[in-house]
Amino acid sequence: MPEFLQHLANAVILGGTYALLGIGLTLIFGIMRVVNFTHGELYTFGAYMAFMLAGMFGLNFFLSLLLAATLGVALGALIEFVLLRPLKGADIDTTMLVMIGAGIAMQAGEQLMWGGVAKSVPNPFPTDPVVLGPVSVGPIRLFVLAVAVVLLLVFYLLINRTKLGVAMRATFQDPDTAALMGVNNGLMYTLTFAIGSGLAAVAGALLGPIFVVTPTMGDLVALKAFAIVILGGLGNIPGATIGGFVLALVEEFGAGYVSSGYRDAMGFLLIIAVLAVRPQGLFAAKERIG
Repeated sequence: MPEFLQHLANAVILGGTYALLGIGLTLIFGIMRVVNFTHGELYTFGAYMAFMLAGMFGLNFFLSLLLAATLGVALGALIEFVLLRPLKGADIDTTMLVMIGAGIAMQAGEQLMWGGVAKSVPNPFPTDPVVLGPVSVGPIRLFVLAVAVVLLLVFYLLINRTKLGVAMRATFQDPDTAALMGVNNGLMYTLTFAIGSGLAAVAGALLGPIFVVTPTMGDLVALKAFAIVILGGLGNIPGATIGGFVLALVEEFGAGYVSSGYRDAMGFLLIIAVLAVRPQGLFAAKERIG
């Protein structure tokens, strides 16, 4: 039982950041119908920004996380304005190729700027774990979970309780009618991509202090984000949230009770099984954002 509870705690903590990744990706696809192949690099960007601000410039750790997320939002808005807006009306193959090329260029730029040596993001938390009965958790991991839960709640309120959220959901359901009602679709697309990018960047900034930061760290993360979206159903934000936690649970318990060498494979085996039984995803709906 103690081992089970430890694995459960680890999975819940990791699932929070997985949910942020999945939400950002499914939000962009649900509203813009764009498969964002730069998602993993935006995650890496957030981690490197946290390293630069906290490690190189010596800024306050918490301020560094906030600035890293803000820079991720700004970069996402720039990508949408420079790359995607001129492609409005283009076929999906062209858009996918452009986004794949952008992802490759971003990773090459990170490699050129930071080199291939792994970086470590300094943080103010003690190394001694917090012991809660049979469960032992590092303070930094508890902080990451708390921030992830707060962000998930804020995002839920944004989508479901604000005029911006109503406009975004209207754009998803019927962009032409939304435009007739006064919604600026172009602005909604920019904000959607910016918010989705910011969620990826903040996930990288949060996990950067726990793991090491490398130019290729976003490759596997991007695959996991796509797996979460597939698991939750395309365009389904609650499904992406649940999918993030499900993937983390499968990985953690697979590593603990089967083999740590197959940790990443466990999640993808789950996706194969889901696609075989329910190709639309576990929580898919006909029309769903929010």
